[in-house]
Amino acid sequence: MFHYNAMLTLFFIIYNCFWQPHIEKNMPITTKGRAYYVSPNGNDKNEGTRKAAFQSIQRVNNLHLNPGDSILFEGSQRFAGSLKIDSQNSGDQFHPIIISSYGNGMASILGENGSAIIIQKSSWLKLNQLALFGSGRKKGNTRDGLLIQNSSHISANTIIISGFQKSGLLISSSSDISVRNIFAHENGAAGISVEGIYGIKKSNHNIYIAHCRVENNPGDPSNLTNHSGNGIVVGSCSKVLIEYCTATNNGWDMPRIGNGPVGIWAYEADSVIIQHCLSYRNKTSVGAADGGGFDLDGGVTHSIVQYCLSFENQGAGYCIFQYLYASPWHDNIFRFNISINDGSVSDAGAGLYIWNSSRDSNQFYNSLVYNNSIYNSKVAAISFSELSKRKGFAFYNNIFVGKDSLVKGYIDNDTFIGNDWWSLSGRTGKEMISGKSTERNVNPKFKERGMTNFISAEGFESYKCFKISSKSPLRNNGIDLFNLYGIDNGGLDFNSGKPPAKGIGASF
Repeated sequence: MFHYNAMLTLFFIIYNCFWQPHIEKNMPITTKGRAYYVSPNGNDKNEGTRKAAFQSIQRVNNLHLNPGDSILFEGSQRFAGSLKIDSQNSGDQFHPIIISSYGNGMASILGENGSAIIIQKSSWLKLNQLALFGSGRKKGNTRDGLLIQNSSHISANTIIISGFQKSGLLISSSSDISVRNIFAHENGAAGISVEGIYGIKKSNHNIYIAHCRVENNPGDPSNLTNHSGNGIVVGSCSKVLIEYCTATNNGWDMPRIGNGPVGIWAYEADSVIIQHCLSYRNKTSVGAADGGGFDLDGGVTHSIVQYCLSFENQGAGYCIFQYLYASPWHDNIFRFNISINDGSVSDAGAGLYIWNSSRDSNQFYNSLVYNNSIYNSKVAAISFSELSKRKGFAFYNNIFVGKDSLVKGYIDNDTFIGNDWWSLSGRTGKEMISGKSTERNVNPKFKERGMTNFISAEGFESYKCFKISSKSPLRNNGIDLFNLYGIDNGGLDFNSGKPPAKGIGASF
């Protein structure tokens, strides 16, 4: 039997100790509509006022909601069933429908073997201060926790989601969606997913995911043909911003060996930005072809991963992948990121991994990788798969530190200029790249070095490890990307400071 009380107590301990939400401000003040209250002590024959509350979700599902209405569940109480909001229940821009808790604490919606909340073909809704629980990914549940489908202008803030076999939160074929402070854990397929009509990148549009924590989403036991156990995964989408999110300990129970799960990643997507995020100690199957911390995967275009920290993921920290039959992958950027001891379990064997199973460079081209710090005391710094045919890949002003061999695999017609290569075993990097005179072999002498004690994406500006000393030659011996190539570096380094024009590495 699934013990809701014990789990709820544990999750609130985690919530209070490790995950401090950013409370959404400027909530609209509704000037019309009525509030419907739901309490275990109510009665479905009541009027739904606070003094005469409804009792069940089933009664709420029979309501016709108007703009400005709200549904309020009694805090710290549990309600069994699936709350369903459809096209007959929508707000408007100035009078959204609000679904939340009242009184003390969060109300819990127990989806049991189904979803806890289903929103379909609706718009202008705000959900906040709720806990959603399923019966467990291996204990009968077969659904997503919170499903937002074919909807628009939906926001979800400060919600706990756990115990669902598929995704904790699934956004499907929707637009103008904002989710903040979601704590999704112990789900199967993923903590948070965005998906739609495959190959149509406008299937989802204008999606914002921020200050979320996706933790211990092990894998979908029913999925024997594809990856599962992801943290945050977005696909069939355009204009997506993911920031200040944390992914950890996901993917440890994916029931297959093959393509592995990733902490935070995108596929078949355009104009995705992943920034200021933390992905650490995520798992993948032993012998898996991939998996890792961050990933721009098959069919991704015009996207950026920046100011992110990855450490001790079993797959590579940063993955640049193109799979067979995906639409072309091109014009993507990785900049001012840090990887520490990633990639020691998967085929990557490195912190940064490049892979293209399409075997066609016309499907995999134009990538800028600059001002990243890749440190690996266990395996290599950068790895190219045997299947990695590509063109237009350029690597500028990076620091590559590896245990022994700095590069694994074959460097093709790539551009490597202004990078620093340092082997912890004392080997130099020039021989690894055909002795190109543009490369340096300088001990970075990081200001501080060591593993991070961060468990949240909040507060990166205070992270001092792997900073370049003010006296280091790496502060001004790289190349000026803007003057030489017209590349705008964004104006910020990993710590949100101003990087030197010729700085090498991610943090100064």
